[in-house]
Amino acid sequence: MSTLAGHNRVSTQALTSLAQAATAEQFGVRPADVRASWADDAGLLALRVVSPVAVPELDSVAGPEDVAAAGGSVWERATAAKGAILRRVSGLSGAQLSRVDVRVAGVRPTTSGRARVL
Repeated sequence: MSTLAGHNRVSTQALTSLAQAATAEQFGVRPADVRASWADDAGLLALRVVSPVAVPELDSVAGPEDVAAAGGSVWERATAAKGAILRRVSGLSGAQLSRVDVRVAGVRPTTSGRARVL
């Protein structure tokens, strides 16, 4: 394959949509429920996401085993999601991200009795 002259750019809107989709995938919610913003971090991109998290219906959670089956506590899931979101967005966009900051802004109970874990 030959290299052609010119340049490629991924718009901020495209990066934002990708970040919303990656975050929604991790938390089992719709991309429209996720807010994403960007900041400069010493020449790299820092991603901030605000999202609800899908959780099982509360009356279906009787003990720690039910929390584990749902993917862990909200805190554990948010902590694990940082790396997964960073890898997904970086891998698909080619952008160099320095970090992902996650803010959980609510929960979305699922009707199936289990949160969607990805």
